[in-house]
Parts: sequence; structure tokens; C-alpha cells
Amino acid sequence: MASALMRAKGSASAAMALRRAFASLTVGSDIVSSASGVALQKARSWDEGVASKFSTTPLKDIFHGKKVVIFGLPGAFTGVCSAQHVPSYKNNIDKFKAKGIDSVICVSVNDPYVMNGWAEKLQAKESIEFYGDFDASFHKSLELDLDLSAALLGHRSQRWSAYVVDGQIKVLNVEKVPSEFKVSGGEVILDQI
Repeated sequence: MASALMRAKGSASAAMALRRAFASLTVGSDIVSSASGVALQKARSWDEGVASKFSTTPLKDIFHGKKVVIFGLPGAFTGVCSAQHVPSYKNNIDKFKAKGIDSVICVSVNDPYVMNGWAEKLQAKESIEFYGDFDASFHKSLELDLDLSAALLGHRSQRWSAYVVDGQIKVLNVEKVPSEFKVSGGEVILDQI
């Protein structure tokens, strides 16, 4: 798989974009339209899920009218995700806020209850919003999904990050393989905003 660093700054003529040939999501794409009809599940306890009648969050509520940094990863409680990916955002949250970012979001192909337990274990729930993509519909819609059955993980997410303004992708970074952590970390995208 090709690694991609997609970046747009200023006008379209100044935009630089390297494209993943098989991804529907590119710089300039509307993330809400690209995953039309998809909703995510905010991390929460089982009791909170019951109380909310297992509500979901439409993508338009997450992205429209906001500056968002979102990152996807293969799975909660896994090595690189826990030791490097989430901490790279958590440790830089003040820098993201200083750049006017409204939300920093972590999404993974897990249920919202696992995402909640993981966020609490990482002590990151106060700084990062965690969402579950329990059936991988979000990642499949964006063509950022990956079959990791060989590692006993099943259908999962690529390791990626994006800077999104009012639903429009301004920067998109996708790792070559999910075990790598070269282009999708918090420090990298901070320099791209």
C-alpha cells in the first residue's frame, strides 16, 4: 500500500496532494459526504449507552462549522495505538487548541464501551474525543479499512490522520502499513495546520 501525505494550504493552485490510488477520501473531499449516512458512537459506559438509548452521532454534528483533527487507528488496547499514537495527540492537546482546533478525535473499529475503557486507561478522555466505528462503516466508506485477520483483529482501520475544516479535508496522512508510525502522529499534523 502506498503511504500518502496529502496536504492543502491556501488556494487550490498552491495545494500539494499525493493520492492513495484506491482511497475515496482526498484533500478537498467532504468527509461527511464521503461517508454519507454513517454515524459514530461516542465512547461511553454501558449504562450511559442504555440511558442514551444507544444513540449515535451523525458526522455533520462532528465536523460542520468546526476545525477538527481526527485520527484513526487499528484498535484499542493495541501496541502502537496505546504507546505512541494516542499519546502523540494527548501530549500536544494545548498546541492543537492554540491553533484553533475545536476537537481532537480518535476513531477505531471498536464498540464505544471498549473505546471508553481504553480512553479512561490512557487518561485521555478529557482531552481527546473517542468514537467507536463498531461495524467499520465509517472506514469502509472512506476506503481506509483494512483486513487484519492475520493478526486476529479482523476488519479494522488503517492508521491515519486528517485535518478537517467545516467537513472539508485539508490534510490527510495514511501510514504505509498499520504497524508504522511515521506520518499520522500528533506532531506531524501539528506542523501541517
